[in-house]
Amino acid sequence: MVTLRSAVDDLHRAEQHADVEVRLLVEPSELADAQWVFDEVWPSSDGSTQLPRNLMRALVHAGGYCSAAYRGGQPIGAAFGVAGRHQEDGVWHDHLHSHMAAALTPYRNQHIGTALKLHQRVWALDVGIDTVIWTFDPLVRRNARFNLIKLGADVDGFEPDFYGEMDDGINSGDATDRLFAWWHLTSPRVDAAMAGELEELDLEALRTAGRNVREVEVPEDIVAIRAADPAAAQAWRLSVREDLQSAFAEDYRIIGVADHGGYALERTS
Repeated sequence: MVTLRSAVDDLHRAEQHADVEVRLLVEPSELADAQWVFDEVWPSSDGSTQLPRNLMRALVHAGGYCSAAYRGGQPIGAAFGVAGRHQEDGVWHDHLHSHMAAALTPYRNQHIGTALKLHQRVWALDVGIDTVIWTFDPLVRRNARFNLIKLGADVDGFEPDFYGEMDDGINSGDATDRLFAWWHLTSPRVDAAMAGELEELDLEALRTAGRNVREVEVPEDIVAIRAADPAAAQAWRLSVREDLQSAFAEDYRIIGVADHGGYALERTS
């Protein structure tokens, strides 16, 4: 069973593994570190900032969250979220909407994202929030693995072009289709993820066991495809959008990552 103490222990192990210290940011001078990271990762075409510091300050003061991961005293990753609410069975519940989280390019694939998310988890549990929600691009396979296997998040919801047109260095010229990750912090699935027990799913074995499953394929590296062949990237965007929408319309839901790298879905009715 998840406790605040066990979540803190998970965080400390993640920080040691990533060789970072994750700190909560509140004051404007502190928030500048996260603002700088976000502007480095998502540079705007006109040179403007992704998040004005006064807005960050207001949203943190209103119950939101901001942190940065430091190595050698320098910020190399950051996360930012706002206080949110959602309905379950007609009752409103609080959650944290994790809006942005990233590591600087030279430090990617060094487990910094895990440390940032586990710090977010500790913060949320400490203030009485048990759900963190965020969006992610369904075409980015590594994010699907991170969210579903490493963190144990569930997926519930899909919106085509959710943010509309964006002009940053990552999303410019592409539709902002997004899946919604729901991180139920005290769930058995998250417990299993923290213990390293979640794996890719063998769809053939599940079919043999009588389960109604299917896969939605995604490219191995959409970032490389965007750079080399924008038309092919656009074809992937439309194909995955159509496949997800048709699957959800037929009452399938995403249950994990398939052993071929795509989304594993199971029909719920």
